[in-house]
Amino acid sequence: MGDVHQLLLRFGLDGARAQATTRGERQAIDAAALVLAEEEARLGITHAGFAMTSLPHKRIDQAVWRREGTRTTLLVEAGHDRDGQLIGVPYGSLARLILLYLQTEAVRTNSPEIELGRSMNSWMSRMGLRAGGKTYQLVSEQARRISACRLTFFTEHGNGAESRHNGAFVQDAITLRGVADADQPSLWQDRVRLDDGFWRSLRAHPVPVREEAIRAIGTRSLAIDVYIWLAYRLHALAKATPVSWAAVHAQFGAGFRHVRQIKPTFTEALSLALAVYPEARVEMDRTGLTLHPSPPAVPKPLARRLAGP
Repeated sequence: MGDVHQLLLRFGLDGARAQATTRGERQAIDAAALVLAEEEARLGITHAGFAMTSLPHKRIDQAVWRREGTRTTLLVEAGHDRDGQLIGVPYGSLARLILLYLQTEAVRTNSPEIELGRSMNSWMSRMGLRAGGKTYQLVSEQARRISACRLTFFTEHGNGAESRHNGAFVQDAITLRGVADADQPSLWQDRVRLDDGFWRSLRAHPVPVREEAIRAIGTRSLAIDVYIWLAYRLHALAKATPVSWAAVHAQFGAGFRHVRQIKPTFTEALSLALAVYPEARVEMDRTGLTLHPSPPAVPKPLARRLAGP
């Protein structure tokens, strides 16, 4: 299948979908169409550390999660409840979407204190999530894990030194109101405050992304991670940069024992990420990827909002 954006421009959505031979190709076409149809881009923000490392994609039993990226290592330690029982590490697309909302709102308002309630419900609706029924239970579980965990970012510097940031995502728990109130407009407590250390680090290292791109990717957490990685790296490159399959496996290969096992899954996630980032220039061959300098994922006028309101 050719470039999905060219197919859409030439044949339209139905014609492009007719040429797809796999579910992954259809997903990429649908995602590209959603982003191309948006007349106004919305700004999302995530910490640069999550462009080089990531949370688990699935539930894990371990109390500590460790991932390595380029010059960055992330440790996430699961919290405990009042009885000393392990709560678990946050995982999957919902954990990523909750964190994206918290980080975006904090930077947008230039405040670590974030309004929840109706604002978060409205955002969840825009992202295609409905805080009711099973989704309500899943969101509540990930919010509980995010509230309880501790995280440490290790960053290597060019002079051989290493910096370390210890902290948490939020100072207090993110709580939802009773399940019986799931259909009411406000499900969350009024406000939550980011951990001071995480807030300072976020302000120093924000990565702008397009909210529409994340929505188009949906619940495919690996594709979210790949998109954020490309949004962080491509516009800052001065020349073509190779990335080996071993490096891809080290950063994105959680759950895959061997490098060869991740290739089909990663290829599909990359296709979806490129579908929502049409300016990206990435080539793939048997040795790995080649990243080329590309326009930013977020239009520059929108990205300037990082300076605050």
